[in-house]
Amino acid sequence: MIFFILRRLLATIPVMLVVAVFVFLMLRLTPADPAAIIAGDNANAQQVADIRAKLGLNEPIATQFFIWGNKILHGDFGESFFFKKTVADLIGDRVEATLSLSFFTIVLAILIAVPLGVLAAARHGSWVDRVVMGFSVLGFSVPVFVVGYLLIYVFAIELNWLPVQGYQRIAQGVGGWFQRLILPSLTLSVVYVALIARMTRTSMLEVLSEDYVRTARAKGQTERKVLFRHALRNAAVPIVTVIGLGVALLIGGVVVTESVFSIPGLGRLTVEAVLARDFPVIQAVILLFSLVYVMINLAVDLTYSVLDPRIRN
Repeated sequence: MIFFILRRLLATIPVMLVVAVFVFLMLRLTPADPAAIIAGDNANAQQVADIRAKLGLNEPIATQFFIWGNKILHGDFGESFFFKKTVADLIGDRVEATLSLSFFTIVLAILIAVPLGVLAAARHGSWVDRVVMGFSVLGFSVPVFVVGYLLIYVFAIELNWLPVQGYQRIAQGVGGWFQRLILPSLTLSVVYVALIARMTRTSMLEVLSEDYVRTARAKGQTERKVLFRHALRNAAVPIVTVIGLGVALLIGGVVVTESVFSIPGLGRLTVEAVLARDFPVIQAVILLFSLVYVMINLAVDLTYSVLDPRIRN
């Protein structure tokens, strides 16, 4: 097991290196000039040249990459062109909101989608199955921002049950923190619920036809035990796969959802940095999202090894 974990950890190093090279070159090869952005519209050519020299932009691309990479390894992500703060401070200020929203979304999606998928498989062909599958299709079809505005209109404007927008830190009160996460989490979890429920149903249908499931029923075990103790455990590998791959959807959804609900998180920071062409912030956020995605995939691989020990070999 330890060798398996070490092997997976080592495999993440070249992945992150490729991501770092891609992010660095993608921004360096764009037409926009960071020095001109910092200098402003009224700057002359000499002022722009001085800023380029100060930032090291006159150096060869390879030299710039190694200097930048060395700083990243030491935790120095540079200073924001637009916000005039260190990138590390900017990320530190906003990471709580994004982590809270992501955590609530994933937990909510799993708690809703897995039972729905199991129920649809157990009632295959019935009206329950058709309702669950209809919801899955609808969840894939409706854009995230449309769901967000509909929830705001119903629960915040018409019923006045929940706050419309904004975020409250957990240190300022758990109640307000929780209230302001309900609508964004529901909005972001719709696609997740549809995806996971559909995969759970499909995987469960394959498992329910196996001999050991019929044997468990023949022994007189309750349907709940058959579904959740025997069938769901053996159907869990593809379900875990979908949950892990769905992180890509979550990263994209966070950007839209935080903009809709005015949540000061990393997704909204990304939008602001792109609009301002704030290269250091864009690089740091993309690297952070990539690292999270790689770690999620690593966690999925480790979960595989627990659910099916044969995968370790």
